[in-house]
Amino acid sequence: MTELHAFQRAAVTRVIKETADTRTFVLAPEHAPFPYRAGQYCTFRVRVDGQELYRSYSMSSAPETDPELMTTVKRVPGGKVSNWLVDNVAEGDELSMTRAAGTFCLQPTSAPLLAFAGGSGVTPILSLTKSALATTDRVVRLLCADRDRESVIFGEVMDELVERYPGRLSVIRHIDAEQGLIRADTVRDFVGPDVAADNYVCGPEGFMAVVRSALPGPGRVFVEDFDLAPTIKTPPTGEQAEVDGTVTIYLERKKVSVPRMAGETLLEAARRAGLTPPFSCEQGNCGTCMARLTEGHATMRNNEALTDDEVDEGYILTCQGVPDTPSVTVHYE
Repeated sequence: MTELHAFQRAAVTRVIKETADTRTFVLAPEHAPFPYRAGQYCTFRVRVDGQELYRSYSMSSAPETDPELMTTVKRVPGGKVSNWLVDNVAEGDELSMTRAAGTFCLQPTSAPLLAFAGGSGVTPILSLTKSALATTDRVVRLLCADRDRESVIFGEVMDELVERYPGRLSVIRHIDAEQGLIRADTVRDFVGPDVAADNYVCGPEGFMAVVRSALPGPGRVFVEDFDLAPTIKTPPTGEQAEVDGTVTIYLERKKVSVPRMAGETLLEAARRAGLTPPFSCEQGNCGTCMARLTEGHATMRNNEALTDDEVDEGYILTCQGVPDTPSVTVHYE
């Protein structure tokens, strides 16, 4: 695994209780300094009930304003990693994490910045907000939707930033319990005349769908979309799904080969072979599932994690790589 995606230890120096089910972990990675950009995330590796699991979390800190690295995690239904972190990690513990990655970052422009945050989606939005206010003269406006007032994350932090940057930062809060789920007209009213703004969207799938469909344009739209519960596809069945060739996977001293299936990713083939390879987002964003292709060729449907140099060296995102040669071999490192 390349240096960018290799795991390293990080000491938990403090745990901040944001809400009843949300914690901010202040981290001290073993390899300092820890370079990152506002809006980026790291992938964490934990062992829960004897199973090694991976999950990506955005930084809530910004390198221009915060001397410490922070990530914020909220309990979610069925969230094995999120719930384990919130319930078990304490000051003095160590976590295993990669370096920062992701493209949900500020772009060089003077256009207004409009941000739409649903629930814990406010985590990278806060990071972007702090960076934009500290390094640019841009106007920043946030629309934050939460289930109820007890669920609001970073309420005091946002209030302090509004006081510190009068005329540049404004925060509109939408409380579902009082106003119902957010609607398209609410989004359009919030945008107002800033139709050419840069729009940053992060939150639950339904929230993001409403926001994206309602944005009038022509402003740019940037989305951070972490799938909390990736769908594991059922392996294809029937003779018609099988094509000529073999997929061979090396993982943890195991070597397994399975017939190649049309349209099946390398990650899906590994699961079909009975292996439990690492993965997190399954959208080509985090790099957790990367492996080295040593035979054959595969085309990635999406790649927001690997650099050109890594691709040239043979690395591939197995959640996105679909073999297009008869024989393909990959090594998880």
